[in-house]
Amino acid sequence: MSWTVTAAEVSKNFGAYQDAAVREPVIITKNGRPRTVLMAYEDFLRLSKRDRRVQRTADLTDEDIAAVEASEMPAGSEHLDAELDAKHAAD
Repeated sequence: MSWTVTAAEVSKNFGAYQDAAVREPVIITKNGRPRTVLMAYEDFLRLSKRDRRVQRTADLTDEDIAAVEASEMPAGSEHLDAELDAKHAAD
């Protein structure tokens, strides 16, 4: 769950929203649209680390490549094929 508040509300009572953000993200809107999120520093670190996980395909073993080649999408994912086809048609 998260809170959604206006930038003006956060400006008036920053300390309270800063405390709330330690428990759950606070979505801050501007002109009625979500613009920023105030969150706990630990959550930010966790999300930042997730973005940094990179593996070069050149580093994959033959076993890894075979596993990827043998993999199949679960039932109910057919709509993703249509999205991919539409993207390729646009390119």
